[in-house]
Amino acid sequence: MTDFAHSVRDAAAALRDLFEPTPLQRNDHLSARFGADIWLKREDLTPVRSYKLRGAFNAMRKLRVAQPDQRQFVCASAGNHAQGMAYACRHFGVRGTIFMPVTTPQQKIDKTRTFGGGAVEIVLTGDYFDQTLAAAKAYCTRQGAHFLAPFDDADVIEGQATVAVELLDQLGRAPDMVVIPVGGGGLAAGVTGYLNAEAPGIAYRFVEPLGGTSMAAALAAGAPATLPRVNSFVDGAAVARLGDLPFAALRGVAPSHVLAAPEDRICITMLEMLNVEGIVLEPAGALSIDVLPDLAGQIRGKTVVCITSGGNFDFERLPEVRERAMRFAGKKKYFLLRLPQRPGALREFLTMLGPDDDIARFEYLKKSARNFGSVLIGIETSRPENFITLLARLDAAAIVWRDITGDETLAEFLI
Repeated sequence: MTDFAHSVRDAAAALRDLFEPTPLQRNDHLSARFGADIWLKREDLTPVRSYKLRGAFNAMRKLRVAQPDQRQFVCASAGNHAQGMAYACRHFGVRGTIFMPVTTPQQKIDKTRTFGGGAVEIVLTGDYFDQTLAAAKAYCTRQGAHFLAPFDDADVIEGQATVAVELLDQLGRAPDMVVIPVGGGGLAAGVTGYLNAEAPGIAYRFVEPLGGTSMAAALAAGAPATLPRVNSFVDGAAVARLGDLPFAALRGVAPSHVLAAPEDRICITMLEMLNVEGIVLEPAGALSIDVLPDLAGQIRGKTVVCITSGGNFDFERLPEVRERAMRFAGKKKYFLLRLPQRPGALREFLTMLGPDDDIARFEYLKKSARNFGSVLIGIETSRPENFITLLARLDAAAIVWRDITGDETLAEFLI
């Protein structure tokens, strides 16, 4: 056993003071669908509903031994890392100051405060995370506090690696493949580091959100590279830059083993897991399952472990998730129509809709002294091919139309 593997096992043993190992569950639905033996490592079932508690606990545990007088910890986070640190602060009886952007949803603020009890103070500052992070680090310098990094820290990586200890013990053998979500890279570095030492020969696939491919960018550049823009929808993994320490552990990964999951497709996976399996996953927690169709030819007949990294999902976002899923599946589209401004024109248009076509959005602006008016319309249907029939009818009627479903700029203002 390597020194790293031995330290990770010590960390896993210490974690039992907080919670039992998260379940490793065989999923019959996914196994049948892909002709494989698929298991889910349910990190969405930790006390804070994500794996982040592991790293925060381990880093705090080790620092408390090395510097017993250090009783003040700081982090910058709007989500799972904040909740993990808050829980650890309460456990160890130390003070935590958690900096969050002003735009953080109240639900996340309340949950963090609940997990921390009276041990944490929450400071809301900055409209953007970079501003929040700068404020947190400046506070650390002034107060002599310890900054608890979310992923670029050796002890945090060691804590995240305890996921691998549990899954190997629970499965009782080495799986053929482990599918790991990637944000800053701490979980991926820890899990692969432990498994490579204890069960060499396992294949890995790494999954990032399409709007935040920091690992792919780092591998292409040969060093961590900052993305110019990040889509924040997958908030648990939308990281602009892979950590330096995680990159050092992952730099040998083949670029073809890093996959990107489209944000809207992730929504389909979230809804499927909720409706079929009753499993609530946040967008980042669904990443490892979402790419299974891309891996179908590689996993047939194999034993595969997917790490579901978190389940902190605010159900107020459910309408947005459904909307994104319908659009990605091609079952919902938005159009701008140019209709004649005369009596009966709208009635004629309605007759062109098929029996499964449903109007979900309708805005008509009648302009004076104009022969035509503009219509914004959203249509849901049961099958994507129904739109082919509808658009053919519009063309036959000489109705000018424009599909704006994929136009991000227009959609931001109109949809």
